[in-house]
Amino acid sequence: MAACVLRRGPAKMALLDDVLAACGGLDRWRRLKQFTIHVSMDGDFFSRIGRAGLFKDMVAEGPTQSQSLQLTGFTAPDKCALYQPDRVAIQDLGGEVLQSCSDPRQAFPVRNGEPWDDIHLVYFCGFSIWNYLTTPFLLAQPGIEIEELEPWNVNNQVWRRLRASFPPSIVTHCREQIFYFDADGLQRRTDYHVMGTSIAHLSWAHQRFCGILIPTLRRSLLRQPDGTVVARPALIDIEIFDASFE
Repeated sequence: MAACVLRRGPAKMALLDDVLAACGGLDRWRRLKQFTIHVSMDGDFFSRIGRAGLFKDMVAEGPTQSQSLQLTGFTAPDKCALYQPDRVAIQDLGGEVLQSCSDPRQAFPVRNGEPWDDIHLVYFCGFSIWNYLTTPFLLAQPGIEIEELEPWNVNNQVWRRLRASFPPSIVTHCREQIFYFDADGLQRRTDYHVMGTSIAHLSWAHQRFCGILIPTLRRSLLRQPDGTVVARPALIDIEIFDASFE
């Protein structure tokens, strides 16, 4: 089946409409201003760069409609990381800035083999968590081009797929990504490339918080050219323990 370009306006795309409705509804989402989550991030990626176990107890807070994030507990209980597309910083709980960078896009991505520092990680964790928390509602924003692809069969299930092309104004893992949704309209997988590596990002254990349904478990795995995933090692594991929207 050929890919069919899906346009916004009166003939809105049925798949995205179904997904948004399943996750709480676009009208509800647009009334929300802020999210707060208790989150853990770990995995082989953090072990390889010498940061294992430093991101397992963080509180992430940010606006639902614009890219910004505060991470309390970043690398240590008494440190807080601040992410914006054009500035990142690390400060103590009293607000004293310990490190900062006013052009994080220029410093990122880190090439394979180059060392990561905490500023790189603020940028990476910041845009990653914000994108995860705002998807699938993010896909309804103006400027994002979407099209429905052929369905994907996995374990006797049929997952429908959307390909999204992001504008430069949105910081994300890569400009083109493919999102997979199960029969209930829940996001189950995202394919993208980051730093020269093909990733399949899986998501499950969906729970509803304040009327918004989100996956509470996520895992990033290597993806082979035929689309199959390499089960081990888990590059990044993410667990959300609690969440609120207001």
